[in-house]
Amino acid sequence: MKTIFLILLALFISVGSFAQNALMDKANQHYTSEEYKLAVESYEELLNTDVESAELYYNLGNSYYKTGQVTKAIINYERAKLLAPGDEDIQFNLELANQHVVDAIEPLPQVFFIRWWKNITNLTSVDNWAKISVVSFVLFLILAGIFAFTRTASVKRFTFWIGILILLVSIFSFNFAASQKKQLTQHEYAIIIQPSITVKSSPSETGTDIFVIHEGLKVQVKDSLGNWREIRLADGNQGWLPASSIEQI
Repeated sequence: MKTIFLILLALFISVGSFAQNALMDKANQHYTSEEYKLAVESYEELLNTDVESAELYYNLGNSYYKTGQVTKAIINYERAKLLAPGDEDIQFNLELANQHVVDAIEPLPQVFFIRWWKNITNLTSVDNWAKISVVSFVLFLILAGIFAFTRTASVKRFTFWIGILILLVSIFSFNFAASQKKQLTQHEYAIIIQPSITVKSSPSETGTDIFVIHEGLKVQVKDSLGNWREIRLADGNQGWLPASSIEQI
């Protein structure tokens, strides 16, 4: 019975994978044929099967952009960037789509080491950082073993200092992976999806109007209260708006 169950499970996984690949091929064919609305429908259908990848979000973003739905394109480019932060094509298309955003927000300057940390963190994906961390730690253990059992002074010095260096690589890679994982799981950023929305000083329609922002703008979600969300702009301004006016990345 156990063998039969495993065979059936393998067949189920294979059929599911085949169907997903067929749907991806179908969506790509629609895009190649410039049938962008059909491509959007096929990519969205694929997302509904719990498939998630940078390529899928990128292709969906391109399809939305081709249909003139720039805000939806930005949302999907941002999601693709989370999964593949170092991808230059994703970044280029995202910047192209952001040119359609009405609001030109000048971000606050960052301390150099915070900017340095973020730039390195975004060089590659969380999986790649995790692999680098694991491989580095294994190499460190091997060097530690050589250091413990060798009697040659020069070998001890070499394995000690190289081991320290590799251990630091492992620690930093682990932290970069953790930072990437936090971005993927916390969904602390969102995109404005209404043509324009007035940001309030408090989570209420009676709150004082502070400023107006427009669709496509990326904001940071700081807090929530009922159907209201507190958001922060890149320039430091913040306030409250209805949850229905944003879509989280």
